[in-house]
Amino acid sequence: MRELIPLGSSVRNVLALILLCAVALASREFVKPAAHPAKTYPAHDEHANEAVAVAADPYDLADKAQIFSVHWNQEGYLPIFLVITNDGDQPVSLTSMKAEFVTVRRDKISAATTEDLYRRLAHVTTAGPSYPIPFPKSKVKGTVSKQAQQEIDAAQFTAKVIEPHSTESGFLFFDVSGLSTPLPGAHFYLTGLRDARGTELMYFEVPMEAYLSAPSKKP
Repeated sequence: MRELIPLGSSVRNVLALILLCAVALASREFVKPAAHPAKTYPAHDEHANEAVAVAADPYDLADKAQIFSVHWNQEGYLPIFLVITNDGDQPVSLTSMKAEFVTVRRDKISAATTEDLYRRLAHVTTAGPSYPIPFPKSKVKGTVSKQAQQEIDAAQFTAKVIEPHSTESGFLFFDVSGLSTPLPGAHFYLTGLRDARGTELMYFEVPMEAYLSAPSKKP
C-alpha cells in the first residue's frame, strides 16, 4: 500500500491562496465606476446655454466589461455608462427621460427594462409552445442568480433628478443581438429632461464615433 506524502507548508499556502482568490472572485460585489463631469468623456453632447452635458461611455471591451460578473456581450447586450452633469443653479428632472440607441442603419433600440434583462439571463423567449397564462415575473426573476440581480440593481441608472452643480451616472443596457459591430456610425439620444419650470430641454445626441476615434485612455 502506497504511503501518502504530506504536502509541504509552501504548497498548502499556495493552494489556500488560490482557494481564497476563487471565493473572492465568485462573491465580489459590483462597484459602479466613478463618474467624471460629462464633458470630459470622448462621446458627449454639451448644451452650454442649458448648463447640462450628457456622456455615453460604452463598455464594449473586455477590460472594461470585466467589472460585471454577467458577460453582457455574450447575452447580446451593450452596457452604456450614462453620465449627466448639471452645471446650472436649478435642478433638472429626469422623470420623463428616454434613452435610445440608433444604429448606422437607423434601427432604434430603447434601453432595456429590468424585466428585459431578467428574461435574457433566464433565457426566456416567446418562441416555442404558447401557454394560456404567462409565466409570473417572480418566476423569471427566480431563475436569475442573486448576484446578477444585485448587480443589475446596483448598475442601472436610476436617478430621477440632478441637483444643481452635480453629476448622476449609471448603466443603460441595449439589446444589440444580431449586430456584430453596433457602435460604428451609431448615435445615442437622450430626451425628456426638464428644467425647474417643467420646460423640456433640447434633445442630446452623442455620436459613438467620438468614442471609437478617441485615444485609448478614457475617463
